[in-house]
Amino acid sequence: MSKTMKALLLSEHGDLDQLKVVTDKPAPTATAGHVVIRVGASSFNYHDVFTVRGMPGIKVPLPVVIGLDMAGEIVEVGDDVADWKVGDRVLVNPLNRAKGLMGEMLDGGMAEYCLVSAQQLIALPEKVSYEDAAALPVAYGTAHRMLITHNTVKAGDRVVVLGASGGVGTACVILAKLLGAEVIACAGSDAKGEQLLKIGADHVINYRDTDFSKWAIAQYGKPQRRNNEGGVDVVINFTGGDTWVPSLKCLKRGGTLLVCGATAGHDPKEDLRYVWSFELNIKGSNSFYDDNLKALLDMVADGSVKPVIDRVVPLEQAAEGLALIRDREVLGKVIVKP
Repeated sequence: MSKTMKALLLSEHGDLDQLKVVTDKPAPTATAGHVVIRVGASSFNYHDVFTVRGMPGIKVPLPVVIGLDMAGEIVEVGDDVADWKVGDRVLVNPLNRAKGLMGEMLDGGMAEYCLVSAQQLIALPEKVSYEDAAALPVAYGTAHRMLITHNTVKAGDRVVVLGASGGVGTACVILAKLLGAEVIACAGSDAKGEQLLKIGADHVINYRDTDFSKWAIAQYGKPQRRNNEGGVDVVINFTGGDTWVPSLKCLKRGGTLLVCGATAGHDPKEDLRYVWSFELNIKGSNSFYDDNLKALLDMVADGSVKPVIDRVVPLEQAAEGLALIRDREVLGKVIVKP
């Protein structure tokens, strides 16, 4: 193993031009309780954009290698690691229980090698590629916990997915359809809508020219206060901002608004009248756990889930790949191969 390596390094907060690919970063060596993996693939999330810009209240130890999601092969094992050996293929749960997120509080996956706590490792089935595995943790793990662990979507439900073209969004479309729901996917272009139909959406809405809430009411009827007629059963809303009240308006009595983020604003206008008069459920879901990732790996291995990957780029083009995420110009995940 080389003493230095290529890595995508963030040295100071700002725009994406602060990201630099270096070739002389010291390669990690295994410490007690840890392994070193040769990164087979890593993937971006919108969280990486926030990390680059800097987030209030979160002090990132700079410089840092970004990238939460990664899969690879163990090349070195430290002391006190009993259950893993050199050559094992692994997926990494990006949450380090002691120090925080990989790619934020610790060096992440946008490098040739990465030091990882053995507690974060999940065995990778032979049938699952590094690229498919690296697409899973943040996006698909979040969606799996929100829809399946919390048991929020059932067969026959009408489910609106906002931000459906991104990583979490495409995961929600796939999993909701797998659960037997009628899926209404919202995206920012007709081209993305066509792609969403191909991965299983029943209906698509271009939110730039169509109000999703008014569309749902026109399609299914106005929600009724005294029965369960009209509206949709579930709205998956991790955008926040000005989509919040329209989400409330199109939910049927007893319907559920699912939230796992707020990419368009965390402090939206609220209208509590809809919450009480239609007995709505507001359900938050945070992060994911090993059981979510193991279940997803099994789904990928048996062919029931195929992660949506927009493109695979080399490490040298990683910053350009993250720009596509920032500008919402992709469908699904951008994968980086070191």
